[in-house]
Amino acid sequence: MTDDGRRTTDDRRRTVDAKSPRPHRKICPPSSAVCRLLIATHNPGKLAEMRELLAPYGIEATSAGELGLPEPDETGTSFRDNARIKAQAAAQAAGLPAFADDSGLVVDALDGEPGIYSARWAGPDKDFAHAMATIDRKLRERGATAPDKRKAHFVSALCVAWPDGHVEDFEAKVDGTLVWPPRGDKGFGYDPMFLPDGYTRTFGEMSSEEKHGLPPRGRGLSHRARAFVKLAEACLG
Repeated sequence: MTDDGRRTTDDRRRTVDAKSPRPHRKICPPSSAVCRLLIATHNPGKLAEMRELLAPYGIEATSAGELGLPEPDETGTSFRDNARIKAQAAAQAAGLPAFADDSGLVVDALDGEPGIYSARWAGPDKDFAHAMATIDRKLRERGATAPDKRKAHFVSALCVAWPDGHVEDFEAKVDGTLVWPPRGDKGFGYDPMFLPDGYTRTFGEMSSEEKHGLPPRGRGLSHRARAFVKLAEACLG
């Protein structure tokens, strides 16, 4: 084969390599006797849900709050950015793979608010009753009283970061309608006012198994469960 032919072959191989998907890193390598993961959250509600999602995989999980790690400033402009910030800060601080979620409520009639600022709308006291009332008031001010004017979706971005800087991230959403008054006392955050499409009960009225139970026992309904399914296929399979 000529030199030109070899170069053509090499170029073709490089083109194929460039199009090949980057292999995902496994959270629990086959050589690991114990699989440890740090959950980068100080939110008890998120911690409970994330532990339930991880439980079937035999992962030994602790949280940033339990270790007393500081909460980093969430300066990103997207859910994915902020999940990365939290996961990378925790991984560096603890020297362990860290798993973070950034999630929030996106309301169509409010031009996407509260979005990445969903937690901030609840204030320093995490008063989500006040936050939900604020959303309802803003919707009414815009004449959004009918269900078709109160469409919204929850978004969850999940990120796993390793101390060496490697990251894996995944995102998913669930669509629904905002009801008033809120219904139910389960879940956390905006769950009591969020009615997922195709259901008659809000997230606040659903058990944890109904909301984020994974197949075959559950439907993987919530935004966080849907993102976790993607993560599990890539990094836990």
